[in-house]
Amino acid sequence: MITTHLKSLALLAAACIFGLFSGVASAQTTQPLPAATKTEYVMLVITDGLRWQEVYRGADSTLMRRKYVNDTTALKRDFWRDTPRARRETLLPFLWGTVAKQGQLFGDSASGSVAQIVNRFRFSYPGYSETFTGFVDPRIDSNGYPPNPNTTVFEWLNRDPALKGQVVAHATWNAFRRIINTERSGVPVHDGWDRGAPPRGDSVSTLLQALYRTHTQLWPDVALDAPMHQATLVTMARGLPKVLFVGYGETDEYAHSGRYDMYLRSAQQVDRFLAELWATVQRDPRTRDKVTLLVTTDHGRGWGAEWSDHGEKVEGAQYIWSAVIGPDTPALGVRRDTPTQQAQMAATMAALLGRDWRKAEPRAAPALPVFR
Repeated sequence: MITTHLKSLALLAAACIFGLFSGVASAQTTQPLPAATKTEYVMLVITDGLRWQEVYRGADSTLMRRKYVNDTTALKRDFWRDTPRARRETLLPFLWGTVAKQGQLFGDSASGSVAQIVNRFRFSYPGYSETFTGFVDPRIDSNGYPPNPNTTVFEWLNRDPALKGQVVAHATWNAFRRIINTERSGVPVHDGWDRGAPPRGDSVSTLLQALYRTHTQLWPDVALDAPMHQATLVTMARGLPKVLFVGYGETDEYAHSGRYDMYLRSAQQVDRFLAELWATVQRDPRTRDKVTLLVTTDHGRGWGAEWSDHGEKVEGAQYIWSAVIGPDTPALGVRRDTPTQQAQMAATMAALLGRDWRKAEPRAAPALPVFR
């Protein structure tokens, strides 16, 4: 089977590359940050638990069956194509039609571009904390962990006088208020059902608040992606923050429910959301060609029957992916033989804004190798 073959390739690549990881990271630490960047705004978008397999190979035929799908005929019509390239472009047309052509992608584990999380837990809070701080804190061992004791790159950037009040987060999962530690950091975090829409008093915000308040809560701690996306657009319309985090959650929730059909449809909808975010900033003369968009996930998922799960004992859940597009990122497409770590995202965000996160936080991993 193709899936088994890819698994073997990925594990072989991981075995060969993992031993080189620390050496690669050490080498990157000696590389100077860019002297100047064209980026004035950074947007980090994370769609929870979207596997690299779907990103690079599209729909998986072994999962498109009645056990995981309500209407197999409709799903195959909408997502199945003869080649992996055609399947991935059908599933994620913006990622492959725009980002891959104008930016860079990491994490194709079958071609020596293994992207991995460093924390051993392989679930969300540790993954997001690793992404936002650049290092692993072994104390963070549950999704119910209290407010993050570590300073995230968001909090650090928000302390910068030039960026103060220009760092904002929108997300569906109500844990982000703890992960970013909004009370200590001062970074406004609009998350969950209870505070997904900022109380601005205008008619659109009031409507969004009503939708959050009255919608049937499919998951008690994770709101739906669509109203959160609209709330994000409202924030952007009032003036794009210099640093914006957007966290979509449906891909993970539908995967845990074993609904491969809804997992694929949610992933495609996130791709549409990304296209709208990018079109919005490119349409505005104040932000056109001044924004870098980074896209990734917080953890992977298992192989085969374990596709719906992740965690410390789930093999494959350590593999992720990421993508970058912006004025300081050459159009190199899929990066091959370029292993990366989740922890590199924090330093990358700071470097794009001309800041050295590793100087403030020596435990952090170096930036991704995306610069000119």
